[in-house]
Amino acid sequence: MPWAHEKPDFNLIEMVKDWPVPVSKALELGCGTGTDAIWLAENGFDVTAIDVSDIAIKLARERAEKAKVHCHFVTMDFEKESPEDTPFDFVFDRGHFHSYKTHKRRKIFTRRVAEQLTSNGLWLSLIGSCDSPPRNGGPPMHSAGEIVRGVEPYFEILLLKASKFGSDMKQPAKNWVCLMKRR
Repeated sequence: MPWAHEKPDFNLIEMVKDWPVPVSKALELGCGTGTDAIWLAENGFDVTAIDVSDIAIKLARERAEKAKVHCHFVTMDFEKESPEDTPFDFVFDRGHFHSYKTHKRRKIFTRRVAEQLTSNGLWLSLIGSCDSPPRNGGPPMHSAGEIVRGVEPYFEILLLKASKFGSDMKQPAKNWVCLMKRR
């Protein structure tokens, strides 16, 4: 599972510690086995984390129990459902935005994210970058322009920088780190 990772993504850690993203009520979209949600909870965030996979959520709950932290893990299809405990102050996704292949679908997803946030709430999205050489597999690749078009008019972009995914792989894919504030 190339999206699975044992350590929290360093991009998330940097943004929380250096930006800073304030400790708050947080939602992680596409949480997988819970690595990043657990890190957020360990650092004081009140975390709800969702994924469409029952297996991933089961593993995430087991990992949180082992780490002795509380996260509210929910199996949910974000396209069709919304978490019960909205609004959130912070939304994090590591590759959810970039999974939508068309501009129209990214726009719908962006509107849904905005609906989950408080006014001026923050969204941190890690998005596959088209600055990588062509490859077979790996995260979808997007340009900075596609990101800007996808989040307007719902979000103000506070930071858009080139990086790479925090990963257990030898050559992690390049990404965009995009921090946005709800308009």
